[in-house]
Order: sequence, then C-alpha cells, then structure tokens
Amino acid sequence: MLDLSQIEIRIEKETPDFGRFVIEPLDQGYGHTIGNSLRRILLTSLPGAAITQVKIAGVRHQFTSLSGMSEDIVEFILNLKKIRLNITSDKPVKLALDVKGPKEVKAKDISKAAGVEIVNGDLALANLADSKSKLAATLIAETGTGYSLSEERKTGEIGVMPIDANFSPITQANYTVEPTRVGRLTSYDKLTLEITTDATLKPSEALKKAAKILVDHFLIIHEPQIAAKKPKTQAPASIQLTEDLLNTSLEELDLPIRLTNSLKAGKIETIGDFLAKDKKDLMKMKNLGPKSIGLVEEKLKERGISVK
Repeated sequence: MLDLSQIEIRIEKETPDFGRFVIEPLDQGYGHTIGNSLRRILLTSLPGAAITQVKIAGVRHQFTSLSGMSEDIVEFILNLKKIRLNITSDKPVKLALDVKGPKEVKAKDISKAAGVEIVNGDLALANLADSKSKLAATLIAETGTGYSLSEERKTGEIGVMPIDANFSPITQANYTVEPTRVGRLTSYDKLTLEITTDATLKPSEALKKAAKILVDHFLIIHEPQIAAKKPKTQAPASIQLTEDLLNTSLEELDLPIRLTNSLKAGKIETIGDFLAKDKKDLMKMKNLGPKSIGLVEEKLKERGISVK
C-alpha cells in the first residue's frame, strides 16, 4: 500500500459557500471509498440551524392571509424556511419580527438575539402594501441535523405553526475520481471534492467536521477503549465577535437585576463594554466582586464567548 505520508490535500478554490479540494495520490479504489463516505456525512450529519416555529399576530393557521401583506401565510412560511443562521446555543432561541408598511420585509428586520447571526439578511420575506399594514411574528430557531418534518413538533397552542426545517448547512456535495501518477505507476486515485454550503459554514470547515465524524466512528471499532474514555460533552465552540454581538445588551444574559444595575452604574451596558474592561478595574467598581464577575464570564462562556 501507499505510504500515507505521500498523500496531500490542497484547496483549489474556496469562497464562503463553495470549495474544491483535491486529495492525491490514493491507493486504487480509495478515491471512491473516501469520497463517497465524506459525501454521505456532509449531506446528512453536519449540524446547522433553522426556523422551526412561527406565531403571527392575528393569524390562527397557515391557510389564510394577513391584511395588507401581498403574500399569503403559506408563501411567508416558505420564505422563513430559506433563512440561514448560526446559533451558538443548543437550546431553542426566540426571535421577533415586528414591522409596519409600506415595506419589503427582509430577514435582517428580525430582531437581533445574543448568539444568533442571520447570514442571508437580504432575503425577502414579505411585502406590506400600506401604512395600515403590520406584521408581528414570534419565531423559534433551533439547531439540529438533517431534515425535520413539522409533524415532529406538534403543538397544542393555537396560532403556533411548526415549520419543516432543513438544518444541514450543505446544499450540494459531489466528488470525482481520476487516475493519477506516482513515479511510473498510473494506477493511483485522485479524489476531487466539491462542496457547496449555505455560507453559515466554510467548505473547508465542513470537510474537517465530516472527516472528524468518520474518525470518531472508526475509533469505536479500532480502539473501543479510547473511544469510551472520550468525554461525551464539550464546551461550546468559540464564536466570532461581530459588531452586533459586541453591542448586545448584558440584560440578554439573564443576569440578576442587582448585578445588571451595578454594571450599568459603571457604564458597562454591553458585552463589548465588559470584554474591554480589565478585570482589575472591574473589581474596583462598587458592588462588584470576584463572584459577580465570574457569573458574567460563565454566562458569556455558555454562548461560546471566550473570556481571557
């Protein structure tokens, strides 16, 4: 068999939503073995986020319309399904949409929530005809894998409409295998993978995650004792500190009111304000001690925000 140290992987092209990767040389037959395995994992097993429920003020069920909105409720729900977002929490997140016409309602009109990023903010959701038109909706977004039917999330609350959810961040994954040369031999494989995502995940990161899922499963067979000792839970991954996240109010961290008021008294009202302050300076503030500061840091870590 081929010396594994000879195998190389290179990125031929990568954008936020498309990547082409080449792996070569591989022993004959391994191009299809590895390519097909990665493709199946990419399409079925990578986690993502989606809107799973909606409740619209003045609407009892989806087979109706809303006064002043050009689209019917079914069309509006179909547009909600197209929203692509990143969520750092494993728990369902509540989002709000409250707009008045005349206006073209877009995904970016949804109110910001801590740990939530809407990637395709320019997505059109609906059109409100005049100044009397209003659209007020409560949305529930969740993380998951694969495709989830609305029937799996039945609710007894009147007006709450479950939505079919496509959690997968992968929109397309293909591979090709061609012969390649090693010395005088041409019986080796060249594997080319093309991965298209919804831009919530870079293609190179998607490939790494898919490979790790395969490795974890093979480890159970190869070294079951080591696999059994691996921790079953892990800390949430660190997230990118965007401007919206830094401007998020500390009130959204569900801190005790006394602690929130103490921080406000020190002109610390947002996550960015807290992260910018040195811990020694925080300790000098009135009614703030190690326990209070530690509680804020713990809340930030729960949302994947690293605190030095």
